[in-house]
Amino acid sequence: MDSIKGIKRTNYCNDLSMKDIDKTVTVCGWIQRRRDLGQLMFFDLRDRTGIVQLAFDDSTDREVFEKASTMRSEYVIAAVGKVRERSSKNSEIATGDIEIEVAELRIFSKALTPPFEITDNTNAREELRLRYRYLDLRRPVLQNSLLMRHKIVKAARDYYDSQGFIEIETPVLIKSTPEGARDYLVPSRIHEGKFYALPQSPQMYKQLLMVSGFDRYMQIARCFRDEDLRADRQPEFTQIDLEMSFVDMEDILEINEGFIKYLFKTVLDVDIQTPLPRLRYTDAMERYGSDKPDTRFGMEITDITDLVAGCGFGVFTSAIENGGTVRGICAKNAASVYSRKEIDKLVEYAKGIGAKGLAWIRWVDEKPSCSFAKFMTEEQMTAILEKMGAERGDVVLFAADRKKTVLSVMGAIRLEVAKRLDIIPDQFNFLWITEFPFFEYDEESGQWLAMHHPFTAPLDECVQYLDTDKDKVFAKAYDLVLNGVELSSGSIRITDPELQGKMFSSLGLSDREAHEKFGFLTDAFKYGAPPHGGMGIGLDRLTMLMLKQESIRDCIAFPKVQNASELMTECPSAVDEQQLNDLSIAIVRKQQDK
Repeated sequence: MDSIKGIKRTNYCNDLSMKDIDKTVTVCGWIQRRRDLGQLMFFDLRDRTGIVQLAFDDSTDREVFEKASTMRSEYVIAAVGKVRERSSKNSEIATGDIEIEVAELRIFSKALTPPFEITDNTNAREELRLRYRYLDLRRPVLQNSLLMRHKIVKAARDYYDSQGFIEIETPVLIKSTPEGARDYLVPSRIHEGKFYALPQSPQMYKQLLMVSGFDRYMQIARCFRDEDLRADRQPEFTQIDLEMSFVDMEDILEINEGFIKYLFKTVLDVDIQTPLPRLRYTDAMERYGSDKPDTRFGMEITDITDLVAGCGFGVFTSAIENGGTVRGICAKNAASVYSRKEIDKLVEYAKGIGAKGLAWIRWVDEKPSCSFAKFMTEEQMTAILEKMGAERGDVVLFAADRKKTVLSVMGAIRLEVAKRLDIIPDQFNFLWITEFPFFEYDEESGQWLAMHHPFTAPLDECVQYLDTDKDKVFAKAYDLVLNGVELSSGSIRITDPELQGKMFSSLGLSDREAHEKFGFLTDAFKYGAPPHGGMGIGLDRLTMLMLKQESIRDCIAFPKVQNASELMTECPSAVDEQQLNDLSIAIVRKQQDK
């Protein structure tokens, strides 16, 4: 192979244009494509910026021409030559007006035929691409994702620095504290039988930094959670993390709205209008059936319980008699898409997400078809259609059950129908969700469970209900939602020792348990803690949404798959017996059921 000595890149491929005609340049990269016409050869050279065409013809030095004839896809080369205008131009690439007349050629590395074509429109299975991720990352679409991620991080550092934030790293090996998901544990060799945990967030440390007097902290923080994966979740992820002292919720929302506005203008040249709209959690659930609603389209949930009480339709009446509710959505102009067969498919989908079924009205002819029409009077049907805002050409869908189930089901149906009708506009809709419930009732255990970490402050007017009416306690917590995806969450923190003790008690923690788990933080608060709060913005999800992609795996260099393994390096993997002995660990296999 040729040496790099004596040859240095002068330009990236996409930097070249007609203004560089007759300029001698050196470009480096990978061969994307070869076109051999005998005494005329063309190669597309690819680097991280794009593609430029290399030309070899009868004027090319014979030795250089012969060397070029040996090149194949993914060979790594450098080419020196003069930029000239192409005789056959290509409008599909940025450099389509020019090419390089190669005078000198170096081949740094030959390449085997890759297991899939290195192109954006590859049809290779994701499992294969992830196994050869270093090849997959050569594709422009993924390189653009990582470039976007870089730009977002740079914009975050620039913006928060301009607002007086100090970037401080916090430890990765920490004390295990309950934060909602399972911790990843790291055994200690020195402290036999004891473990570090990988942080689910820098929560404790950033609060301690507030006690230390660093009143504005930020960090591009690595976080870890041992939980089941999905399209927008990974076991290790990155947050744009921040905390502020001497502030209330309004201050935090305002400064982060400023970041969103700055980020989208700087990176995408998109103007985001601020202040961003807000919805209380209760209103979001009532209207959209979700605490992270997609507000780019309407189709809001409507309550018709009062109209169908005692109507004779058992599905509705039994739900209402058991304390439940009946809710519906109206899909405008959906009758042409949702035939009876398509509605049946939607009913099966609803059953798969917890519904007992769906009732429906499909209005095609003069008189609408209805799955429960025989139980309704003409006046009742008219009232339902009016309340739902239904007209000829529409489809109306209903669910009846406990309120929590109905709202969840109708929220999911709303999204499913909108996607099927292709009515979701291509835009960025931000939304703050505020006033989250502090507790959530778990019907299986019969207990009230915390919805947030134990340092989240309740609304001042709700403190009186901590011991008596937990369903009346709401938190000084807030989420930022973008296009139906939770982008960040945060809260104002508790710093009053008496209130903190009451909060631990409400969560079922004894004084001893609370001190064992959180004593280092509560002790710190005794030495003067400023009022503070913060939030963390998911960098992976933010990148995904700004690029309008479907999965955060496309925004992470080396992601994990559904079972939390990495296909390329085949991790997690077994380790040597000696390594286990050093850690005083023995592996006990679970006995399989016969």
